[in-house]
Amino acid sequence: MLTKLLLSVREAAYQLGVSPRHLFSLTAPRGPIPAIRLGKRVMYRPQDLEAFLQQAAQKELERAANQESVR
Repeated sequence: MLTKLLLSVREAAYQLGVSPRHLFSLTAPRGPIPAIRLGKRVMYRPQDLEAFLQQAAQKELERAANQESVR
């Protein structure tokens, strides 16, 4: 089975569990998720979405660890 190389805004937002509008706010240059523009279409690589989730999870773990050390 072939996997998609690029996801549309709607597909990427669904994968992340956010609205398309929120995804746009997370899209470079405003946010950390890189996007590929093909004409007027904005597309996302699945590996970029996965990297974003891993970075977000790591930041959350670090934040939680910092809060525990403050207490």
